[in-house]
Amino acid sequence: MADARSIANNGVNVAALLAAREELTKAPAAAQFKWRAACEWKDGTHSHSTVEGFYGLGEEQHHKRTFTFDADHPEIFASEDKGATPVEYVLVGLASCLTAGIAAIAQNRNIQLRSVTATLEGDMDLQGILGIDDVRNGFGGIKVTYKIDADAKREDIEALVAQSQKRSAVYDIVTNPTNVTVVVD
Repeated sequence: MADARSIANNGVNVAALLAAREELTKAPAAAQFKWRAACEWKDGTHSHSTVEGFYGLGEEQHHKRTFTFDADHPEIFASEDKGATPVEYVLVGLASCLTAGIAAIAQNRNIQLRSVTATLEGDMDLQGILGIDDVRNGFGGIKVTYKIDADAKREDIEALVAQSQKRSAVYDIVTNPTNVTVVVD
């Protein structure tokens, strides 16, 4: 457990997060965000996606740089394996969101983290995707296993993980139905 006189330094600016929370409580319209990604087919099952800007705080926003992602399928699917599979990106998104939450919550609770690692595994029956059987196309389940070394008791670490789950946007997206509209322009 952290000494009452020490202050955890996990690299999270909690004061700024709490100030933003206070401001958005006063101006809920500013809390309405639109996240965007663009994807271009390259060849076979290979695609290239970019993330540049988003809408939030009442206006267009831009990242400091454009982020790029290549997606493909492995050679065992007769593909070129030029990137992670789309379902692996879902696991990366879930792990990243939960882990960021753990760091922010630990900082707010004055818990010093020494290391945090997450291992994710998603079970999938490919018979659905391949049209062999009428089974679900997506994950049947996802298991997230954390190893956390911190100046805290086990129950405090478990509380960090539970609070991160409660506030994680990606956990919510994965565990609850989301309306998705697909159109052809």
